[in-house]
Amino acid sequence: MTVFVGTAGWGLSREQQALFGPGGSVLERYATRLSAAEINSSFYRPHRRSTYQKWAASVPEDFRFSVKVPKAVTHTAKLRECAGLLADFMEGVNGLGDKLGGLLVQLPPSLKYEPDVAADFFAALRQETPVPAVCEPRHATWFGGEADALLRQFHIGRVAADPARVPEAAVPGGFAGTVYYRWHGSPRMYYSAYSEAQLAQLAEQVRAQAGDVWVIFDNTASGAGVENALRLRERLTPAP
Repeated sequence: MTVFVGTAGWGLSREQQALFGPGGSVLERYATRLSAAEINSSFYRPHRRSTYQKWAASVPEDFRFSVKVPKAVTHTAKLRECAGLLADFMEGVNGLGDKLGGLLVQLPPSLKYEPDVAADFFAALRQETPVPAVCEPRHATWFGGEADALLRQFHIGRVAADPARVPEAAVPGGFAGTVYYRWHGSPRMYYSAYSEAQLAQLAEQVRAQAGDVWVIFDNTASGAGVENALRLRERLTPAP
């Protein structure tokens, strides 16, 4: 099992930069203490392959990025007839090379589970790339046995989210080989910090997994995500 811990993006305040090692860029400094970052900007706009290559060159060999699939795929096309969009997306993302650790497919809250649509989409995704991938569904219809079986069929993990829209969304599902915790901040999404007790509980959940585990803190609007990620990393690092 490999555990990747980081935040959505890699922004650091001036005060937080002092907690990290030296580096010529914020990303280089961030990567001295955290092992992963989730690229969210790809959801809103495409990046050049050269941009992904630059990011990959800025981090250590064991650092990994997850990349959020564009909203053109998930929110506009709603997973339908996306082969061309996925090909264009992966053309750039593959610039990360070995530093590409995963893909995040976050679905709109209104998108219901439709077996044929979901199967066609994940088949197209798997035809395009074998890279580990996870899905963050937000409609209750995605949390039944049929949807979970489909995700396992295509080796897609289901995100464990906090806060969870339905109770099942709080725990990992789908393919057990890729486990992805995505904590957005609670009670105030994107702002609230997690307590030491919550981080201790999360660390226990991580240790109980058998597959590779990602923990991404999306509570970055107030800077809490960086501190939560550092504290969790410390909890998961064996004492010398």
